[in-house]
Amino acid sequence: MAKVIIIGAGGVGSVVAHKCAKHPEVFTEIVIASRTRSKCDALAAAIDAPNISTDSVDADSVAQLEELFRRHKPDMVINVALPYQDLTIMEACLSCGVNYLDTANYEPKDVAHFEYSWQWAYRERFEKAGLTAILGCGFDPGVSGVFTAYAAKHWFSEMEYLDIVDCNAGNHGKAFATNFNPEINIREITQNGRYYEDGKWVTTKPLEIHRTLTYPNIGGRDSYLLYHEELESLVLNYPTIKRARFWMTFGQEYLTHLRVIQDIGMARIDEVDYNGTKIVPLQFLKAVLPNPQDLGKNYTGETSIGCRISGKGKDGEPMTYYIYNNCSHHEAYLETGMQAVSYTTGVPAMVGAMMFLTGKWNKPGVHNVEEFDPDPFLAALAENGLPWHEIVNQDLELD
Repeated sequence: MAKVIIIGAGGVGSVVAHKCAKHPEVFTEIVIASRTRSKCDALAAAIDAPNISTDSVDADSVAQLEELFRRHKPDMVINVALPYQDLTIMEACLSCGVNYLDTANYEPKDVAHFEYSWQWAYRERFEKAGLTAILGCGFDPGVSGVFTAYAAKHWFSEMEYLDIVDCNAGNHGKAFATNFNPEINIREITQNGRYYEDGKWVTTKPLEIHRTLTYPNIGGRDSYLLYHEELESLVLNYPTIKRARFWMTFGQEYLTHLRVIQDIGMARIDEVDYNGTKIVPLQFLKAVLPNPQDLGKNYTGETSIGCRISGKGKDGEPMTYYIYNNCSHHEAYLETGMQAVSYTTGVPAMVGAMMFLTGKWNKPGVHNVEEFDPDPFLAALAENGLPWHEIVNQDLELD
């Protein structure tokens, strides 16, 4: 029996709260906290469970976080706030003796750059405090790492080539909208691409490398090489990997809008002066774009996310392996009021917290998800709305 605080009441936070409420045997008490308490109150009212309460906190403030944690005394914090706030929340967890889980790694506000070094620097402090921090427990990062760990445990003696593939084949009916926080989404996509090959990182121009990939139940979609943070930990934890890449699908209309946004300066993350007021263009753009939380009602189609791996099987022979999940936007909305991108991030966060609180993923220190046993996690993932599938020794299309 345990008490958790969910920090963040956006689309992902909504899914986490809905899913935690379905397991009162694990999540005895649930506190939803964000900067705007009215959002937390509305979410708690929508779920209508007796073990949910709400609070407010500025997650940029370690002092406010410490006050929140000391007042509620949670066993774990599920951080689904902004990536900028990972370090303040981790500091407060250390100060108050609280375990930690997030879905995306830290990045500074003033630089569109993300890597795990800032959070890995906390390893010794969490270990000495006897606290566990689980990093990147969404879908990608998150399930993608657990899928890789499962493949290593059950199928491969040596994994050599890893491609994480992420397709959103849904249609929300908007001219342009992002499926999660627009500011974070656009910062991620407009960065240089990067992939790992033969012991070094190779940098590409944004969206420079692309090809058509076929996704189960969806078909062919234009897929673009991006840098994604789980590649950083996976190549360290599985040193037999010779090449690791991440691919995501984008439609041409989306890319046209994105190019215009960049060309007119609306993707800038530095301050500009507007009539004597300092504003960040990308943050202003976020305010006028559709809210990802409001996309679910009319969203059709599905997502397909998985890992395509090749190497030597347990018998030493060459093999290929594809493990993936497809998730319906409409079914996700019917259950939680949110579309599948929020759903596929929120469900794994709940499952990761469940793994820790039930003693299956309990290891003091700061850890990425692939460092834990994948079996109980994937069993619970399938039971909680995200079933997964395997394809063995079929053409994976990637050379």
